[in-house]
Amino acid sequence: MIPCLNPHTSYLAHRVAIDAAVQRVLQSGRYILSDEVAAFENEFAAVVNSPHTIGVASGTDALWLALRACDIGPGDEVITVAHTAVATVAAICQTGATPVFVDIHPQHFTIDVDAIARALTPRTRAIVPVHLYGRPAHLAAICDHAKKHQLRVIEDCAQAMGARWQNRHVGTVGDCGCFSFYPTKNLGACGDGGMIVTRDAALAKKMRALREYGWETRYVSESAGWNSRLDAMQAAILRAKIPHLAHEIERRRHIAQQYTAALHDRPIHAPAADDADLFAAPHLYVVTTPQRDVLQAHLALRGIATAIHYPIPIHQQPAYRHLAPAGGLHVTERIAKNILTLPLFPELPDADVAHICAVLQEWRS
Repeated sequence: MIPCLNPHTSYLAHRVAIDAAVQRVLQSGRYILSDEVAAFENEFAAVVNSPHTIGVASGTDALWLALRACDIGPGDEVITVAHTAVATVAAICQTGATPVFVDIHPQHFTIDVDAIARALTPRTRAIVPVHLYGRPAHLAAICDHAKKHQLRVIEDCAQAMGARWQNRHVGTVGDCGCFSFYPTKNLGACGDGGMIVTRDAALAKKMRALREYGWETRYVSESAGWNSRLDAMQAAILRAKIPHLAHEIERRRHIAQQYTAALHDRPIHAPAADDADLFAAPHLYVVTTPQRDVLQAHLALRGIATAIHYPIPIHQQPAYRHLAPAGGLHVTERIAKNILTLPLFPELPDADVAHICAVLQEWRS
């Protein structure tokens, strides 16, 4: 089977540099935070053009710590979407705040900016837009809402490393941007890891303390923090891979363009194209069709693995049903029944891409 995602190929592509990085850390004797993490934070800052970067243990922790640093907690409401990885909502709930779900745009699958105004209440404190599948949400409209109502904007960039909005890297437009280094991501570690970026020096200082027990001086907790440190091994692996990020994003875009061309005049809807405001960095290539299950079975018979990101909207999952909006989320619920993720990773061979395109072109619903 052609895999849908394959992080092992990323290791193989960079094995010499990764193995050297691992040995460097092992020989250093310093395995938590350390100069390795500081160096990676600086390199990441240069890529996204942000003055402050804070390496943490995961993308989920990045969201949670950013929200906590913005003083989001019990009694507060945070507007977000239900069509996302559960981490987005889990992080909000971990602060004690309440997620308020709004629907998504029917073509872009990111937050419907027109729905934000209808969801506002006196308890609304923040908006968490998700740059889903590598496509930026409409940040201009989101930030307009935030400015008007004095809300924080915490960007969930877990799937969008390398994407830009109006020529600014995602994560640098709102108050904070939160990234994941889960192995399948555009910049993936060999384990968990995350990063928070911000232009606010005071927020950065607060998040650095929060990630390590609230310490500003070692062993002295000035605030009630947590343990969410990016370890040196993952930082070193990411340092080995970050020089190749731009090339790999172009490869992702190239594969996506071939799929889109193959889907022309097919009964399968391709992802929305870039527009003047945005540059997508495809993490996943997600198509839609009412015949999703039939298409998935057909692709499997032809040796092509697929996935569904995400099959059950969060407001319909047992742990979060009590948060479901009274009227439902009609676009989200429809999209969840129709989406299918095709194989996409930089090391996907041209021959496999050609085979997938041929199978898509021959399919009849």
